[in-house]
Amino acid sequence: MNAVELSRPARLRPGARIAIVAPSGPVPEERLEAGLDILRGWDLDPVVMPHVLDRRREFRYLAGDDADRARDLTEAWCDPSVAAVMCARGGYGVQRMVDLVDWAAMRAATAAYGRPKPFIGYSDVTALHEAFAARMGVATLHGPMTATVAFLKDGPTQESLRATLLAPETVRTLGLPTARTLVPGRARGVTLGGCLALLGTDLGTPHARPSARGGLLVLEDVGEEAYRIDRFLTQLLRSGWLDGVAGIALGSWVECGPYESEIRPVLLDRLGPLGVPVVEELGFGHAATALTVPLGVPGVLDADAGTLTLDVPALV
Repeated sequence: MNAVELSRPARLRPGARIAIVAPSGPVPEERLEAGLDILRGWDLDPVVMPHVLDRRREFRYLAGDDADRARDLTEAWCDPSVAAVMCARGGYGVQRMVDLVDWAAMRAATAAYGRPKPFIGYSDVTALHEAFAARMGVATLHGPMTATVAFLKDGPTQESLRATLLAPETVRTLGLPTARTLVPGRARGVTLGGCLALLGTDLGTPHARPSARGGLLVLEDVGEEAYRIDRFLTQLLRSGWLDGVAGIALGSWVECGPYESEIRPVLLDRLGPLGVPVVEELGFGHAATALTVPLGVPGVLDADAGTLTLDVPALV
C-alpha cells in the first residue's frame, strides 16, 4: 500500500464517548485531568482506559506493560459504546506494543459498526497511524493529545481538534500564518506521515508502507539534531520510500537546533532535489500551536499559498 485514500471515520455528536489510551510514555495525572475537563467542555464523555496511569516498574519511560497498553487500545476500539479513541501523550513505546494489538478483532469491530472511529495522536503515535493505514485501511488524525501542553494551553490547537471532530466541514483548509514556501508549486495527493524519526524506524518492519508514492507527506520532529534529521531523511531517500511523493508539508522542529541556520538547510538539501512542492512551518507537530491534520484523506498542497486543502471533510 502506498498513499491511497482511506476509509474516513464518523464525526462525533454531542455526548459521544471518547476513550483515552496511553500507548507510549507515562501520563502525568494532573495533566490528564485537565485534558478530560476540556473534552467535557465540548459536551463529550471521556472515559480513561484501565492502564493509562500505569508505569512499567523497570522501564519508567513506558506507561505500563506492552500487553496492557495494547489491550487498552483493542478494547477501546472494539467497545461499541466508544465513538473515538484519543491518545494521552507520546514519548516512546508504540513500537513495543503495536504488534500486540488485536488487529483482527479491530477490523471485525469496524466492519460491524460500518464505519471506523476517529483515532487521534501524534509524535510516537505515528507508528500507530501507519498501522491503522496498512492493517485496517483507516484514516486517522494527526492531532493533539489529552495530556500535552499545546492541548491544555493553546486555544487554536483546541479549536482545530474540536472542529475536526464535531464540524469537520469547517476545517477543510489547513495552515497557519507562519507557513512559507520552501519549494514552490501545487500538488494533489493523499495525506500521510507524521514524526520523521518514527517513519524512519518503521522501515523494514513486516507491515510498513512500501513508499509514499502519490502522497502529500507531512513531516515534523522534536529534539533531533540536524545530522539526525539528515540521517533519517537520507534513509528515506536511499530506501526509495520517497520515490513518487507528490508534495511535502513540514511542521515544527522544536529543540532540533537553530531553524534558519541548521535545520532549514538540511530540509532543503535533502528534499529540494525531489522536485516537488514543499511548504514549511505549516503549523502542526510539537509546536505551541498544533493543527489537527487528517491522514489518509485526498487534498491539494499549495506551497505558494502555504495551505493544505482537503477534498473532503476529515470525518463523515
